[in-house]
Amino acid sequence: MSDVLEVSATAFKARCLAIFKDLEARRVTRVLVTRRGRAVAELIPPRTELPTLWGAHRGSVEIAPGIDLTAPVVDEALDAAAGVLHR
Repeated sequence: MSDVLEVSATAFKARCLAIFKDLEARRVTRVLVTRRGRAVAELIPPRTELPTLWGAHRGSVEIAPGIDLTAPVVDEALDAAAGVLHR
């Protein structure tokens, strides 16, 4: 598998479907599209594995250990209509 395919924007426009097939088949690891010699876009194939947090069972992941994110922040009751605290 070759590392990088560098192609001009004009050539990319003409061959984009073939370039997508090369990415899909992993014949290239990334495509660098250039315009007047300067990089304007980079294409990489999608990840094949899911992130580790995806599909985690309820309760198996702690976001902020020791902190209850659902607990009230203030001890006083709030009156949203009046915009004041009730003590």
